[in-house]
Amino acid sequence: MSILKQSNHMSVRLTVRELVSFGRFPYSQGHLTKEDEKMIDVSLQYMRLVDIQHQYLDELSGGQRQRAFIAMVLAQDTDYIFLDEPLNNLDMNHSVEMMKLFKQLVNDLEKTIVVVLHDINFASVYSDHIVALKDGQVIKEGGVEEVIQTDALEQIYDMRIPIEVIHGERICLYFS
Repeated sequence: MSILKQSNHMSVRLTVRELVSFGRFPYSQGHLTKEDEKMIDVSLQYMRLVDIQHQYLDELSGGQRQRAFIAMVLAQDTDYIFLDEPLNNLDMNHSVEMMKLFKQLVNDLEKTIVVVLHDINFASVYSDHIVALKDGQVIKEGGVEEVIQTDALEQIYDMRIPIEVIHGERICLYFS
C-alpha cells in the first residue's frame, strides 16, 4: 500500500521528477534501474506532469504540486493507494480533474484507491464504494445508492439533506 498524507510540505529544493523518483526508493534504494525510470515516466504521464518534470516544486501551483506528490505515490506501483484529503487547497476545476484522474487510474491500472474526502458530492459522483465515518466509527457503508440517501446522511451529518438526481448522479443539497 502506498500512502499520501494530508499535508506534504518539503523544505528541500527538488524537481518534480526527483520527487516522483522517491516513490521508487523501496525498490531501488536510490539506484534507479530502467524499470524504475519506466514507472517514473508512467506516473508523470498519468498525472500530466511530463512538460514540467524538470521544474522545482516551489515554482509550481498548488494543483501541480499536489499532482507531483500523487505521482510519487503512484510510482510505488502498489495495488492499493491511500490518499488523505488529496483535494485540499485545490480549486473546483483542479479537484474535478484530480477525481477524474483517480477514476482513470482505477480503470486503466486496476488500482484500488481509498480517498478521504469531506465533500459528499465528490464521494457520490466519483466513488464505487463509500464508507462514512463519524467520531471514528463507521456509520454507513456501501455503494452510492445505499449511502447517498437522506436518512443515511442524516445519521452521518445530523442534518436533513435532500438528494436530487442530476444527469444520473445523486447530488446532496446540503446548502438549502
